[in-house]
Amino acid sequence: MPLNKSIFEFINPSLLEEALTHTTFAEENPGSSCRSNERLEFLGDAVLGLVASLILMDVFPEKDEGVLTKFRAHLVNRTQLALIARELGIGERLRLGKGEEKTGGREKETILADALEAVIGAMFLDRGLEDSIESIRKLLSRPLLELKKGKTRLDAKSLLQEKAQALYGEVPVYKLVKEYGPAHSKSFLTRVKIGRKTVGDGTGRSKKESQQRAAEMALERILSGMR
Repeated sequence: MPLNKSIFEFINPSLLEEALTHTTFAEENPGSSCRSNERLEFLGDAVLGLVASLILMDVFPEKDEGVLTKFRAHLVNRTQLALIARELGIGERLRLGKGEEKTGGREKETILADALEAVIGAMFLDRGLEDSIESIRKLLSRPLLELKKGKTRLDAKSLLQEKAQALYGEVPVYKLVKEYGPAHSKSFLTRVKIGRKTVGDGTGRSKKESQQRAAEMALERILSGMR
């Protein structure tokens, strides 16, 4: 899929340079003026979440909050962002430390996804929100088309694990709380915790389905601002 490479056209090129500077490069070059892309990544994550929400509300005016939350998770999960970063050739432009270079950092999903978020943050500072919305819409055109066609690869448990590790440094733990109903038509209630905090409950006709429902509730809470 051809992507608009104008995302790399900056009024202030130093912002793009910072967005493409991994922390390992900055640490190995302490005397230089370069700064890692972590701050821009922080900003880009927020901008991306906002713009993705605006786009989804526009494209799917009939969908409720719960569905839009799942759709947003599909648009901005790290696997999706890393794929877009590869399509843009971001890996080739990265400034990496020597160790990260040797271990294949240019192809690592986390590094690519973080770099794309940093580029989005830099783009927002360089061009403002209006131009950024149009550029981000183009970046998300493929996963957005997948949503329109109903072809999502959304896996709530996988996405929750990704978010939990990124935000809290923990993995979700699922516990079967209750099973009820006749043997031929049982229902299951599962609770999911991150650390000591309960983040979601889910009911389903199988243990697997109840875990997915619990993960969906947890994702909705996290993406809606629970920290």
